[in-house]
Amino acid sequence: MNRNEWITQAARLQAADQPFALVTVLSAQAPTSGKAGDKAVVTPDGQIHGWIGGGCAQPAVIKTVRRALLDGQPRKIRISPSDESAERDLGDVLEFGMACHSGGTLELFIDPVMPSAMLTVVGDSPVARALVGLAPRVGLRVAVVAHGAQAADFPDADTVLDSDDVSQVSARLSSPFVVVATQGRRDVQGLKAALALQPQGLWFVASARKAEVLLQSLVTSGEDPAAVARIVAPAGAIIGAQTPEEIALSVLTSVVAARRGRESLVPATLAALAAPMASFVSTATQSSVAASAAVSSSCCSTTVKSQDISDSASTEPEKPKAVAPVAGTSSCCGGAKKVAATATESSVVSTRTAEPVLAPVAVAASAKSSCCGG
Repeated sequence: MNRNEWITQAARLQAADQPFALVTVLSAQAPTSGKAGDKAVVTPDGQIHGWIGGGCAQPAVIKTVRRALLDGQPRKIRISPSDESAERDLGDVLEFGMACHSGGTLELFIDPVMPSAMLTVVGDSPVARALVGLAPRVGLRVAVVAHGAQAADFPDADTVLDSDDVSQVSARLSSPFVVVATQGRRDVQGLKAALALQPQGLWFVASARKAEVLLQSLVTSGEDPAAVARIVAPAGAIIGAQTPEEIALSVLTSVVAARRGRESLVPATLAALAAPMASFVSTATQSSVAASAAVSSSCCSTTVKSQDISDSASTEPEKPKAVAPVAGTSSCCGGAKKVAATATESSVVSTRTAEPVLAPVAVAASAKSSCCGG
């Protein structure tokens, strides 16, 4: 057996974007056939390419490799003589008993090598193109979904689909992360295609107001409210992004955080702006007429008109606006008139002094809670 066979197999599996684990013998106490420094590539189906010792050690190695490939976390294991084949977690090492007559102790390090994650970018906008160019630089494979897209326009993409038809997208792609960056061109269709992939993370590049209206329309049209509620919009970390490339960078920051199992840091101002997004979920089972009526008659909210929807995409939060009481609701909001007026005045002062518009957010929020008893 060629003990260096693992080198060839690792290159082959990596080129095919297949998962495997590189197993290395850290130490060996005689009598063992494996020696310190021996290596092998182990695949999910239990194939071993290389040499890490005899048959006594292999079942424990294969079992641990499969676990490591599920969560992507490396492990150190110890296989030692024992009358029982019990498994014990000792904190820094996982110990397996080995009932083989040969005896000896092996310590091995199991390092999973995962295939590159796929990021699907929906849309053919400046931000979409910037994302496609940047994502491979951080180790992501990229698929593009856009109506009429041409492969020549996306040289960094692994896959380009020229249709955003839901059935075609779901049949041809599988992607854990999706960013919708349609920027006014087939927004709803793009969002539906993204939802069809059932990704772990889904981001929508749009202003808070536009996102709220479009996501509510998805629920009204029959999309799963729970799935729609998981769409992150506005997308990306707040870094003061202005250009398409900067916006793409901010969105990619969130994608990388999700890929590494970390939560993105969301400033309190963004959380405050995104809070109304959850309101449409509670009305998901109502008809579009009833839902519209509920919004327009809300005690402390205003109805968003279609002409107010901006087609421009940005990761910057919109400047908060003072919420005026709806006519005919003085019994509910009578005590909030003075607070609402104060919020308006504060907003004007902030605009004149060019200070960050943070105070009006807090004031407007207090106005809403005092008005509606929240």
